[in-house]
Amino acid sequence: MAWARPHLHSLLLPFLVVVFFFFYSCAANPTARAPLSSTTVIFDSDHRPYSANGSTVLVGPAGPAMILPLFHHITKKSQSASSSSSGTLSNAKHRKNLRKSPIAHSLPHARMGLYDDLLLDGYYTTQLWIGTPPQKFSLIVDTGSTVTYVPCSTCEQCGNHEDPKFAPELSLTYEPMKCTMECNCDVENVFCTYERQYAEMSTSSGVLGGDLFSFGNDSGLDPQRAVFGCENVETGDLYTQHADGIMGLGRGDLSVVDQLVDKGVINDSFALCYGGMEVGGGAMVLGSVSPPPDMVFTASDPLRSPYYNVDLKEIHVAGKKLQLDPKIFNGKYGTVLDSGTTYAYLPEQAFAVFKDAIVKELHSLKRIHGPDPNYNDICFAGASSNVSDLSRTFPKVELAFEKGQKILLSPENYLFRHSKVNGAYCLGVFQNGKDPTTLLGGIIARNTLVVYDRENAKVGFWKTNCSELWERLQLATSSPAPSPQPSHQNNHTEEASSVLAPSPSDLPHYALRGGIYIGRIEFEMSFSVNYHDLKKNLHNLTKHIAQELKINVTQVHVESLSPEGNDSLVGLSIVPLESTHYISNGTALSIIARVVKHQMTLPDSFGTYKLVQWKVQPPPQQAWWETHYLVILIAAISTLIVGLFGIGLWLVLRRRQNALTTYKSVDEDDDAPEQELQPLQ
Repeated sequence: MAWARPHLHSLLLPFLVVVFFFFYSCAANPTARAPLSSTTVIFDSDHRPYSANGSTVLVGPAGPAMILPLFHHITKKSQSASSSSSGTLSNAKHRKNLRKSPIAHSLPHARMGLYDDLLLDGYYTTQLWIGTPPQKFSLIVDTGSTVTYVPCSTCEQCGNHEDPKFAPELSLTYEPMKCTMECNCDVENVFCTYERQYAEMSTSSGVLGGDLFSFGNDSGLDPQRAVFGCENVETGDLYTQHADGIMGLGRGDLSVVDQLVDKGVINDSFALCYGGMEVGGGAMVLGSVSPPPDMVFTASDPLRSPYYNVDLKEIHVAGKKLQLDPKIFNGKYGTVLDSGTTYAYLPEQAFAVFKDAIVKELHSLKRIHGPDPNYNDICFAGASSNVSDLSRTFPKVELAFEKGQKILLSPENYLFRHSKVNGAYCLGVFQNGKDPTTLLGGIIARNTLVVYDRENAKVGFWKTNCSELWERLQLATSSPAPSPQPSHQNNHTEEASSVLAPSPSDLPHYALRGGIYIGRIEFEMSFSVNYHDLKKNLHNLTKHIAQELKINVTQVHVESLSPEGNDSLVGLSIVPLESTHYISNGTALSIIARVVKHQMTLPDSFGTYKLVQWKVQPPPQQAWWETHYLVILIAAISTLIVGLFGIGLWLVLRRRQNALTTYKSVDEDDDAPEQELQPLQ
């Protein structure tokens, strides 16, 4: 069989086809994300905005509002579902939860921001000031607790926390609560006492006192006198945690909500909205909010249990109802919402059925061990690291209530990231031991506005982006105007308004419009400390600034340092985490607000600081090859394989053709003499 020698162009054809389709695909979609604004927003020393390209991106001065930034801190699977209490002022006194207020819509509300991430820290905290002059404290926001308490200066069994202990002797307005028939008293029958024990067996006990609670400089709610606990003993997680104490939002006479309602300064309602898996933050409101039209409400019976319960009847996974008796969700305390608990916990049988239903839907993922060997976490690898893509892999989950109304739980509401494996996630729903209570912790409320309408005995759920809550509420609740204008306000703790949806004129002078992606925040600051002394301490400076801004120390970069007389001029930049490409508007505004308003408390070794100017920069626009690096890699490997295959095939054919070279036949008329074989000697 004769072999024809292959032509070179026929071998290169596959190579050319691959290259053509690769460049065609890249040209058809040169970038995967929308082009970002190149506007640079710059502020002078008086914080007046101007723009490098003349476009208006800032809005006017702030109006009055109560702003309590909630910063956020985890004990693994922290639980505070139940607390045993003693020392309430009147255990038999029934709360006036159902009392209608004739001036319900004229009362102010306390609007606050939430920051950081629920699962990284384990709980949200807010800054509260107590006393005259005010002493600052970082308190866990807990709907499962009914008393607010902070460590007392006399406490010898309290841990080291974020802020100094409360010093009653330094407050001009502090008054201890004297022993009466309505409270539990100390051994000497002089002062009223309290005691709390939580599910994880941590405890807090101390004396009760009264003082002024201040909610920040921008609060629309004036400082209010309230009763709180001054800790003398704390154990367990309460001893080791970074936060100073607890802000109790539960039902009870000592709850912050109950005390403010009894004073008639807010309506009997509050709301929480936690940020999502990708972007932390969120919002909290003490007082009533105008619910969006599509908010889902369910009954919450204050007589059913001392906690905020909902009438859960069914759970659906991937559109299929789980075969469970509805009574299973009504055991003991029923189905309880608790912001102080990180994850969700189901009764034993309900958890087994739920787990099996989830696993059944995840055929394409690999089951792996959890990040902590001390826990038997149910984890899966092989999913996308992009949270927005998780709904394509993980099933949707729905909670159905007594009248058939449902709320959707996206994957971020029942999963948490595996801390050691990229693209791996673990179930954030666990078995509640042998306890028949169903406990819905903070993970369930991520990117969900939860309204605790105590006045009308109901709880509302509204799926939203909590980092943009105020803007979304405005769009959801406002009526169309004759000449509608696009709304670009972005939520943040420093926004202020008499209503939840602010108008542009009500936003602070450093608020950013929602369309801007923030790649970095740059500050120029003057420190009243010698240049050489500060240069030696730059690492500590970045560390303390990161702590004060509630960000990772790797996000704080020193760009420049120069002497300015006896002072030092420092250029700082705040950059996104390595896993993200930009800083969310909510987080950026939180950082800017704390610096602009001089809310950072730095050690005396750094002197005092003065903000000279600041500006924000958009993320750098990525070249087409940066967004298509995976396609490029695959195309390059494919091209290499095809090329090597073509070259190899050509070499094989050439070698075979040489082996089959035709021979020349002997012609009978050939004049060459025939050679005779010589005999062997």
